[in-house]
Amino acid sequence: MSSDARARNRRICLKSQDDEKPREGTAGGNSDGDLFETASTSSEYFQVADASGLRRLGRDFFNQPCVVLARALLGKVLTRRLPGGEILQGRIVETEAYLGGDDLASHSRGGRQTPRNRAMFMEPGTAYVYQIYGLYYCLNISSQGLGAAVLLRALEPLEGEETMRQLRTCAQKRAAAKTPRPLKTRQLCGGPAKLCQAFALNKTFDKRDLASDTELWVEENRRSQLQTKHDVESKTVVCTSRIGVASAAEWAQKPLRFYIYGHPCVSVIDRKVQG
Repeated sequence: MSSDARARNRRICLKSQDDEKPREGTAGGNSDGDLFETASTSSEYFQVADASGLRRLGRDFFNQPCVVLARALLGKVLTRRLPGGEILQGRIVETEAYLGGDDLASHSRGGRQTPRNRAMFMEPGTAYVYQIYGLYYCLNISSQGLGAAVLLRALEPLEGEETMRQLRTCAQKRAAAKTPRPLKTRQLCGGPAKLCQAFALNKTFDKRDLASDTELWVEENRRSQLQTKHDVESKTVVCTSRIGVASAAEWAQKPLRFYIYGHPCVSVIDRKVQG
C-alpha cells in the first residue's frame, strides 16, 4: 500500500471515531418464525427535492405505522455524505419494528421517555442512534406511534464500497489485537453495528431529521433491476422474530423482523424458512 493510501485510510479511521461516553444496550440472539409478506412499494410522490438539490424520501413516507414503515423501508437506499463530500449508499435489506407501549423489547416500553431514547418520541423520520457495549452504534428511524421506531439491521452496499471496507477494517483494528481478515461485500453492512461502522455513524447523528439532513437521508432505489442485485427475491419478504430480545417474554417471538428472502447481506437468516 502506498504512503498516500495509508494516509487516506488513517484519515478515514480518525473521522469515524467518537468521544461519547459508553451507554448501555443489548445485542445478539437467535431468530425464529416462518411467515412471509409481500414487499410493499411506495410512490415517487414521497420523494422530494430540498433546497440543496438532494432527492430524499420526505416526511409523508416516514409518517406510517411502525410495522408498515419497517416493511416499506426494504429496498430503499440509505445515503451518507461524508465530510469530504464522498457519497456512500446501501440498499436496505433487513429491518426490525419496535412498537413502544406494550412492546417489552422496545427502549420506550410503557411509554418510558429518557434523554437516551427521546428521538423515539420525535417526528417520524427522526434518527435514533444509541450505543451498545460501549463500543458500537445502532441506527433507528422513528415512525407513527408513541415511542415507535424501526431498526435498520442490514444493507446491500451500492456505492462507496471500498470506503465502507476501510471504515469497517479500522473499527475492527481498534477492537482486536490482531489484523482482521479482508471483508467480503456481504460482510460490510450485515448487522446494525456493522452498517453504522461502514457509514461512519455515531451518536452525533441522534435526533437528526432524515427528511432534511444533508449528511444522512433515505432515497428511492433509482437503479434498474440489472444494476441492483436480488431484485427478484425482493418480491418476497420474510417476517420473523427479532434478534437479541430473548428477555422480552412473549414479545421475543413476535414476527417483527423483516428481510428480503435469499439476500446474502441479511445478518441472520431464518433457516426454518430458507432451509
